[in-house]
Amino acid sequence: MRALLAFLIALSLASPLVAQDNPGATAQAAADKLREASNQLQTAKSARDRVKALTATVQAFETGLDAMREGLRLAATREDVLSRQLSARDGEVAQLLGILQTISRAPAPVLMAHPDGPAGAVRSGMLVAEMTPALSARANALRRDVEEMSLLRSLQETATDELRTALIGVQDARSALSQAMADRKDLPQKFTEDPVRTAILISSTETLDAFAGGLSKITTSEALGPLPDIATFKGTLPLPVEGRILRRAGEADAAGIERPGILIAARARSLVTTPTTATIRYHGPLLDYGNVVILEPQADLLFVLTGLETLYGEIGQVLPAGFPVGLMGGNTDQIDQIVSQAGEGGGNTRSETLYIDVRENNSSVDPLDWFKADKE
Repeated sequence: MRALLAFLIALSLASPLVAQDNPGATAQAAADKLREASNQLQTAKSARDRVKALTATVQAFETGLDAMREGLRLAATREDVLSRQLSARDGEVAQLLGILQTISRAPAPVLMAHPDGPAGAVRSGMLVAEMTPALSARANALRRDVEEMSLLRSLQETATDELRTALIGVQDARSALSQAMADRKDLPQKFTEDPVRTAILISSTETLDAFAGGLSKITTSEALGPLPDIATFKGTLPLPVEGRILRRAGEADAAGIERPGILIAARARSLVTTPTTATIRYHGPLLDYGNVVILEPQADLLFVLTGLETLYGEIGQVLPAGFPVGLMGGNTDQIDQIVSQAGEGGGNTRSETLYIDVRENNSSVDPLDWFKADKE
C-alpha cells in the first residue's frame, strides 16, 4: 500500500509539458499559402503586367515553402518529444499494473491492515481516493498524446502531397517569369551598352572595386536624366533576396579575408530583386566572382550583387523597385530531402550565398547603412 501511495503521489505531482508551437496550425497555414500561390499562378500568366504578377507569385511560393518546412520541422520535433515521453511512461504504467495486480491477489484482511491501525487505514483510503482523479487525468493526458502522435504522422503525409504540388508550381512560375522577362521590351533604357568598351574595362581591371569605379567612364551618353534621390530610404531598403546575414562588413571569412560587403545565406533558386528603382550598369560574369549585377539607384551610388546563376534584364535598363534581376543557383530540394531535413532539425536549407557591396562616391560603405536587416 505504501508503494502504491508513493507512486500515485509522484504521478500526480509530475510537471506538465512545456507549451510548444502548434505544428498543425503552422502546417495548415503553410498549405493555405501554397494553394493561394497555385491559384495566383494561373492568373499571373495572363496578367497585363506578367513580370510583376509572376514575381509576386514566385515570392508567394517561396514564402509558403518556407512556412511548410517550418511546419514539418515543428511536427518532427514534437513527434520526437512525444515518442520519448511515451517511452518513459511505459515504466510508469508497468509499475502501476504490477502494484494493482499485487493488491488484487492479497487477502482482504491484509488489505485492511495498516501499521498505524484503523485510523491509518482510513487516512490511506482517503489519500487513494484523492489521488484517483489525478491518476485519471494522467491517463487522459496519455491518451491525448497518443492521438496527437497519430495526427502528426497524418499531417506529415498530407504535407508531402502539398509539397509535391508546390514544387512543381514554383518551377512553373520561375519558367514563366524567365519567358516574361525575355518578352518584356518596354522598360526605359537609360543608356546603350558599348560592349567593346565594357570588354576593355573587364580585361584591364583586376578587382571588383576597380571595375565598379570604371563603369562611369564607359557610358557617356544617357537618354534619361538622373534618377530621384533615395537618401530618405536609407536604412529601410529590403534586401535583394530573402535570407539571413552570414557575415557582416569587415568580418573575416574562413581564410581570414575581410571584405567591405555583407554575405547573405539564401535558399537555392531564390528570386533576387532590385530593392529600389535602379539602372542596370552591368550584369554578367566578372573575374572570379561568377555572375555580377551592378545596380545604380542614383548618381554616385552602386549596389553590387554577386552569386547569382540566372540573370534578367539588359544593361542600361531602368528597373522599378521589386523587379527581378535574377535567380540564385543551386538545386531545389526534393520532397524526400525536405522531409528528411525536417526530421533532422532543418538541415542546411540556405545553401546559396549572395554578396552585397555598396559603393558611395566610389568608396565602399557598410551595406547595412542602406538595407533593413536583422542586425543581431
